[in-house]
Amino acid sequence: MAKGRSLKSTNIIVLLLCLVAFSTVFAPLPSPLSNSLKPHNHHHHQVVNARKFEIADDMFWKDGEPFRIIGGDLHYFRTLPEYWEDRLTRAKALGLNAIQTYVPWNLHEPKEGQLDFNAIADIVSFLELCQKLDLLVMLRAGPYICAEWDLGGFPAWLLTKKPAIRLRSSDPAYLSLVDKWWGVLLPKIAPLLYHKGGPIIMVQIENEFGSYGVDKDYLHHLVNLARSHLGDDLILYTTDGGTRDTLTKGTINGDAVFSAVDFSTGEDPWPIFNLQKEFNTPGKSPPLSAEFYTGWLTHWGENIAKTDATSTASALEKILSRNGSAVLYMAHGGTNFGFYNGANGAQESDYLADLTSYDYDAPISESGDVDGAKFKALRRVIAKYSAASLPPVPKNNEKTGYGRIQLEKSSSLFDILDTNVHIKAIESLNPISMEAAGQMFGFLLYTSEYVANGKGSTLSIPKVHDRAQVYVTCLSKNKKERPQYVATINRWSNKPVNLPNTECASTSKLLILVENMGRLNYGQLLFDSKGILSPVYLDGKPLLKWKMLPIPLSNLNEPKKINPIFDKPYSSFIRASTRKTPKSSLRVDLKEPGFYTGDFVVDKVTDTYMSFNGWGKGVAFVNDFNIGRFWPSFGPQCNLYVPAPVLRRGKNVLVILELESPERELMVNSVNQSDFTCGSKHTRVRQL
Repeated sequence: MAKGRSLKSTNIIVLLLCLVAFSTVFAPLPSPLSNSLKPHNHHHHQVVNARKFEIADDMFWKDGEPFRIIGGDLHYFRTLPEYWEDRLTRAKALGLNAIQTYVPWNLHEPKEGQLDFNAIADIVSFLELCQKLDLLVMLRAGPYICAEWDLGGFPAWLLTKKPAIRLRSSDPAYLSLVDKWWGVLLPKIAPLLYHKGGPIIMVQIENEFGSYGVDKDYLHHLVNLARSHLGDDLILYTTDGGTRDTLTKGTINGDAVFSAVDFSTGEDPWPIFNLQKEFNTPGKSPPLSAEFYTGWLTHWGENIAKTDATSTASALEKILSRNGSAVLYMAHGGTNFGFYNGANGAQESDYLADLTSYDYDAPISESGDVDGAKFKALRRVIAKYSAASLPPVPKNNEKTGYGRIQLEKSSSLFDILDTNVHIKAIESLNPISMEAAGQMFGFLLYTSEYVANGKGSTLSIPKVHDRAQVYVTCLSKNKKERPQYVATINRWSNKPVNLPNTECASTSKLLILVENMGRLNYGQLLFDSKGILSPVYLDGKPLLKWKMLPIPLSNLNEPKKINPIFDKPYSSFIRASTRKTPKSSLRVDLKEPGFYTGDFVVDKVTDTYMSFNGWGKGVAFVNDFNIGRFWPSFGPQCNLYVPAPVLRRGKNVLVILELESPERELMVNSVNQSDFTCGSKHTRVRQL
């Protein structure tokens, strides 16, 4: 019996009398009794033994009993595997009975034909943990997922195909690659379907396609492909915005695919649920908000997103009180470790990259905290409409500030690229994209030569994705000159720059370090290649003969190893540690990218945060694990979350690639809490 009731007692008495008098089970689902009613009519006089999850009479039915989905998104790829069970336990304590997760194709096939289902990509182990904790699963298999994830989950190598393929379409070249990918993924999850004894009750087809295009052939192809691997006993579903236009474009007629909706938190849900019915077969439209927004995403340069706990809980109750189902997006956000954060933008000048943190202002925080007002408010509402009492709420995980970490400059990025024989330059008449150079994430250095005209020159790059730091130096056999910083060209504020009048004896060298800050994950500009994507003009004329040098920094799911780019920073740091020198004698030049390295001792391993207050912009690695990007000068994120599984007892190593200006004392602080107060007071705020 559920805890809360929306019917008056007299109505309940009448209902019970009717049940006794007619020995019949009525189709409408009373709010407080939703998970304890008898089987519906087409199971009447049957003993239901087989596991079955289905839709009938505008309700969900689990093993012949009415069922209300109170779920939440929790993405396995945004939480370390060692913490999967911890976060799922917290989701269950919130009152959730289902977990929804995307499947990012790019995590599982980072290079074409090289598949990965291990460690953080071990989706089968994650699904088995859900089952262990008695949590059902709604699997959002893609192939496009959005999710504020790089390229909406598509592998970047799709952008290298010639001729260019049309993503999210019935383009045969694209579909053949989808067929191969799902031909690997779906057989892996097929044994975990609910009717086969597993936790998966529904599989989503694409994601909000109605907000992107109109290609029913594409959607039908995905449905047929899913059925060929998963059979006909599974609910397939689509999710689209709750408008007539998006539902018309993104749904499939008939009862082969269930059409769910999402909409802004605070909107009146019931007119939208009534609209949803028009896009489902009669009797096949249980009201479901497949993305009930508990918070919102944040981009660099914005204020951190915050939403009111009380109004969020009130909006959820409007759905649950009338027997609707909802999936919290997000229940637990997690972290965009590595280079996998996405970005948004309707045009070149509107580009906005997502933070490393994906906290989302969710009820379960980035580090798993469950003592916030939003967790408590949502749990109170969910408890009213749950058939059983909720599990106890776990304590927050311990967090420790390990104190000041003294760093030293271990090497210049330019020196490493000049001297490392393992890094091979790619030569081309014109600049090529990062993808064409085989550098899918991170950074690529472009170099060329020119003869200074004695007056200074104007440099312009019409199309650069996403951020280019420009340097010049003289090419001289007699002396080694440091590259001189000139300017930064941003995708969102692209303007020509003036090169200095260098008095070089022979030729000047131009160096352009380009950062991929995250591919667009949403919208019509989804085909988002990175690097220099146009000719480079010097005084109005194309500059030719380029060399591209890849910078192989490790990404989220790459094996831990000392790669060529880290060899020198680590070895020089180890030598310096042996000599016990407090600081490096290398010059700490402003605006010159370099590696800074330090160690810190951990007695008791817990979660921590690295505070980058005073630093410029870059990427950080703890024990060779890429904890993400920092940019406190732009904000709002000051600290990067470091989960306990990344650390070890004893000595731990922090390595930073700082692109701009290091902190004056070369100090990073290990602290015990998050901080989203960095950057300009005049930050931008934008809702999608």
